[in-house]
Amino acid sequence: MRHARHHRTGHILRGTALATVALLAFGGTAAYAVYARLNGNINHVDVSGLIGPRPTGGAQVGEDPNAGKDVNILLIGSDSREGANGEIGGRVAGGMRSDTTIVMHISADRDRVEMVSIPRDSMVEIPSCQTTNGATGASSYAMFNEAFARGWDLGLDLQSAAACTWRTVEANTGITIHDFMLVDFAGFQTMVDAIGGVDICIPQDMDDKKAKLHVEAGNKTLDGKTALAFARSRHSQVSDGSDIGRIGNQQRLLAAMASQTLSKNVLTDWTDLLGLLNAATKSLTTSMHTPDMAGLAYSARSIRTGNITFMTIPWGAAPDDKNRVVWTDEADIIWSNIAADTPLLTGTSQDPGAKATDKPSATATPTQGQTAEPTKAPTPKATRKAGREAFTLDDNTGSC
Repeated sequence: MRHARHHRTGHILRGTALATVALLAFGGTAAYAVYARLNGNINHVDVSGLIGPRPTGGAQVGEDPNAGKDVNILLIGSDSREGANGEIGGRVAGGMRSDTTIVMHISADRDRVEMVSIPRDSMVEIPSCQTTNGATGASSYAMFNEAFARGWDLGLDLQSAAACTWRTVEANTGITIHDFMLVDFAGFQTMVDAIGGVDICIPQDMDDKKAKLHVEAGNKTLDGKTALAFARSRHSQVSDGSDIGRIGNQQRLLAAMASQTLSKNVLTDWTDLLGLLNAATKSLTTSMHTPDMAGLAYSARSIRTGNITFMTIPWGAAPDDKNRVVWTDEADIIWSNIAADTPLLTGTSQDPGAKATDKPSATATPTQGQTAEPTKAPTPKATRKAGREAFTLDDNTGSC
């Protein structure tokens, strides 16, 4: 069985799916052959039996299945250490864990894309999850990436791992997830190489033996191997060793990849486009059907780069363990805004017009007859800001 591959993303949608739209529009027998090949690359999985009924759009093939409705897609990066991924990660081992999780929100008017990173060290509630081999246990207060691990360890497949992460996100945020996409080490590395490397500013020299990273300060073009090491690094001289600092690097890298893909017109150059599509689709495991991806991407084709936003969910140090984090009151505002399809920062301290409001409550989406309340972990007295403030593609030039 072929396993997941990740990107830490919004670029799977903007890069992979938008490009798929171009192929669908190409027409003719040759185009169908290309489409069939690319569609065959994708590892499609059905998780509906594990998470319960999902909203349906009833669209025709190639149309946006959720036209007129906002969409939330769970983007997962795995740290599989099997086969080629083990060689890249530094050791070959069984099992699979989630390395990166991003909630990507696409507004109903298809005018905004907002990507919120969830630290893997977040202390949250993990509900009981149905897997292909039974149900997992539940925890009222556990590390977020435990959800993926529990699903995988019991079900031994990506459906189970992704479904448990999916249910955990819904239980702690009050938002509905519609689909997931997952990529692993090898897939991410191949996608970077497919666009000729990624241009990014490295503010200071970075050396990290564990991530196999050595890069000097300045404007650099990172190949796939170096870009992956940069995204994985937690132990360089500019890092505090936490997952939070790494998330900031990942967001900058994703933004640089998206900006570069658009600025170099990869989506309109057939040679580059097919190279990117082939790499991306080989790297993708998803619950979405390819025509639905294409329809969604086509409906979002006019989103301006200034309306593509990245941020980390607001967090503070866990009061019982300085190496873990809990979400602050402001996180509830972020999740409530996503649930209401309201611009991400409305009502937060980063919103110039924000006023003091009561802490909004998030009600988890019931699945399979169960109701999971959001985590009520104690909020620390003094909270640090998220590892990186919210920023858009227009803010991220990729240059020093």
